[in-house]
Amino acid sequence: MRALILVMDSVGIGSAPDAVNYGDEGADTVGHVADACMAGHADSPQREGRLRVPNLVALGLGEACHLATGRVPPGLDGRVQFARYGCASEISRGKDTPSGHWEIAGVPVAFDWGYFPKIQPCFPRDLVEKLCELAGLPGILGNCHASGTDIISEFGERHMRSGEPICYTSADSVFQIAAHEETFGLERLYEVCTIARRLVDPLNIGRVIARPFVGSNAHDFKRTSHRRDFSVPPPERTILDLAQLSGRDIVTIGKIDDIFAHRGTGRNLRGDGNAALFDATLDGLASLAEGGLLFANFIDFDTLYGHRRDVAGYAAALEAFDARLPELLNRLRSDDLLIITADHGCDPTWSGTDHTREQVPILAQTAQSMSPIGRRAGFADIGATVARHLDLPAPLHGAHF
Repeated sequence: MRALILVMDSVGIGSAPDAVNYGDEGADTVGHVADACMAGHADSPQREGRLRVPNLVALGLGEACHLATGRVPPGLDGRVQFARYGCASEISRGKDTPSGHWEIAGVPVAFDWGYFPKIQPCFPRDLVEKLCELAGLPGILGNCHASGTDIISEFGERHMRSGEPICYTSADSVFQIAAHEETFGLERLYEVCTIARRLVDPLNIGRVIARPFVGSNAHDFKRTSHRRDFSVPPPERTILDLAQLSGRDIVTIGKIDDIFAHRGTGRNLRGDGNAALFDATLDGLASLAEGGLLFANFIDFDTLYGHRRDVAGYAAALEAFDARLPELLNRLRSDDLLIITADHGCDPTWSGTDHTREQVPILAQTAQSMSPIGRRAGFADIGATVARHLDLPAPLHGAHF
């Protein structure tokens, strides 16, 4: 038997029970995208009309939305075929990428991450001074909460002249460093991030993120696929660790290896965007040995469309992902387990640019017997189910379905 976990990054399906504590009561990524499509507010050169994701519907996306919110979003009604569906609410305290992925892998985050305050400058003075000293920097730009694309447009040209990297944060537990790949250098950016990783450890910051970009001026700056996340490792053994300790074949796709600090992540395959990541997933599946685990992240939903509040782009990305699903489904063996889920929400109709605290879908397909999934308290039930399917030791958290 083999198992695959596909994470549609930020594809939430309705506000979580505790969303009010995060200012996200009423957020609904899939539901609001579908509403906008039906109202004609998500038409673009890439798509038009109602949201069309027939393969996800057949896997149970519409019914999972109904479990989460009490309604099936427009365009998502249809018969579920050969799959189980459910929804889950996160028990980790954050609504960030590591918390969501670690919990999926069987390790909920029971502690509070460190965050930088919404003031300017937002970083402690001694942190900035030490970073500049150890990395040989003339200074930094930004030093605030910001959208990544906006702050690069604002400071990119000055950065290219001065050699000062652009440092910023968000509502997540992150220290982000943007720099030009050519004038600053990609390897130097990674070195600066490595130093920053050590410096923010005492502050309990989840990730230092390298945000390289190219271009010559504010009108054509573009972030590249050479992003790297410098994460702290999970505090307990994940299903990746359990698979590695059992000598299983492991393939990770996209930023999964960064999210888990390269622990138990096996062979990692990268790709620039969802289409390339889907290609990598197919390649990884083709080489996945018996008893192996494939864990993939599809980042475009979140980075390109959720944070940028691009409803039409989000809808087009969902439809493009859906259109490729038959390529994967047709390659599955009868005893494979496929689970498609998400790590949090990022409602493109919501205010601000941050993640939204939402429930996530659980869409599972296998020929093996499986109980109805229903509503689950915690993402860790996914990891527990994968462990049982692969005959691995049970993780400390979660109940299999």
